[in-house]
Amino acid sequence: MTGRRLEGKVALITGATGGIGAATAELFAREGARLVITDVAREPLRKLARRVEAGGAEVTTALLDVSSAREWEEVTALVRDRFGVLDVLVNLAGILDWPGIEDTREEVWDRVIDVNQKGTWLGMRAAMPLLRASGNASVINTSSVLGLVGSGAAAAYQASKGAVRLLSKTAAVEYARQGVRVNSIHPGVIATPMIQDLLDEQGDRQPDIRRTPMRRAGRADEVAPAILFLAGDDSSFVTGSELVVDGGLTAH
Repeated sequence: MTGRRLEGKVALITGATGGIGAATAELFAREGARLVITDVAREPLRKLARRVEAGGAEVTTALLDVSSAREWEEVTALVRDRFGVLDVLVNLAGILDWPGIEDTREEVWDRVIDVNQKGTWLGMRAAMPLLRASGNASVINTSSVLGLVGSGAAAAYQASKGAVRLLSKTAAVEYARQGVRVNSIHPGVIATPMIQDLLDEQGDRQPDIRRTPMRRAGRADEVAPAILFLAGDDSSFVTGSELVVDGGLTAH
């Protein structure tokens, strides 16, 4: 099969067993990427790898806590030894905590920031030599609509996602002439395991869905193509941007 948009490219995806992560891995595989999929959960990672490999894709798995510099070094060493370069880095790993300013516990704040914000920085720092070696690389960092607008809740999550947005912009400027593009993706309400319990409980009464002009939650397979666009050469002049996938939530 020819004309696949990631043919032969090496792509590393963190948080790969989540809803958006799995949809992205499966789409990247169909588009010809050689995959390195990572997560903190061993068995779901194996199941995802088997599913993707069944379609003929080359898949490497690795356990990775994105908040650990040592584990990032180990994963990037694996990529270097196996492939020599890295063409696409998708920082999808993330955690969510709902309380606001006064109700957020310090240890929870620290963990959310460690995974969502520090983990994104550690990933770029560790992978950048391999990305530069590609000469035509793309980094997609996962922010959120809550990295663009306030909600009155989820203080740690919003702080981390706002930081990812601007971290992506400054990285885009830093590496623009070194063959590495950096953009952020901003999903709205997406029906993934992270919020499925809330969606099951509240349904169409969920406040953010009611504020979404399309009046529904998005699907993971509606976010993955946006990540694919940023990963491939169709977005060759796009860097430092925010790609919002939210059914119109932030349009008003």
